[in-house]
Amino acid sequence: MSSNPHNATSQRPVLELKSSSFTVPLLVLNKYDLHLISDQLAFKVQQAPEFFKNSPLIIDLNILVKTTTDLDLKALFDIVRKHKFIPVGIRGGKPEHNTAANELGIPVQSTTQTNRPAPKPQKIETTPVAEQQSDNEKNQTKIITHPIRSGQRVYAHGDLIVLSQVSAGSEIMAEGNIHVYGTLRGRALAGVQGNSGSRIFCSNLQAELVSIDGIYKINDDLNDISPGKPVQLFLKEQNLVIEYL
Repeated sequence: MSSNPHNATSQRPVLELKSSSFTVPLLVLNKYDLHLISDQLAFKVQQAPEFFKNSPLIIDLNILVKTTTDLDLKALFDIVRKHKFIPVGIRGGKPEHNTAANELGIPVQSTTQTNRPAPKPQKIETTPVAEQQSDNEKNQTKIITHPIRSGQRVYAHGDLIVLSQVSAGSEIMAEGNIHVYGTLRGRALAGVQGNSGSRIFCSNLQAELVSIDGIYKINDDLNDISPGKPVQLFLKEQNLVIEYL
């Protein structure tokens, strides 16, 4: 008797489309100067090369289109790719910019945070890709009892509590606060849905990168922090502040 070759897969679809949540750097342009943009991007990448390497990027034109009418989007995308970013969308452009972007294979993203204050010039901030969630998911606290190993990525819709260490090469993200009761050696991003009141609490800060609402510090900025002492991180006047507990 011959078997039906489709029986093994008949109970499961070939593909599924599911919601997900991940962070995408947002490049806010305040001046149309391609040479300056290239130099600033190079400087940013030099600060955290592994964090930005092959990272998707959304380009925000909200401020730029108020003063500039002739934008060469292809040249702009070429500069972004030169510095190993991958442009995945624009937002805030006029209809002609949206049409040009679509013709170049770049989608147009809707602006969802119009009530937030304008960022500082040449700031690269982390902005989330929207996801449909229930009220319970939005306020949920996630507790991790095991070590977060290199290459792992953990996301929490509410607060995130890690009762062990966070290894180098890993990444933890939360829409609320982050608590790490072991050593934090990887990357920690709190307030990723635009919550500037989020905080990071850590027993031993040795992180590759820490960020709250897109304002970040890299390992070289943490040299003055004494290892083994608990600290908290929070935003004050758009600056990332670190205090001992």
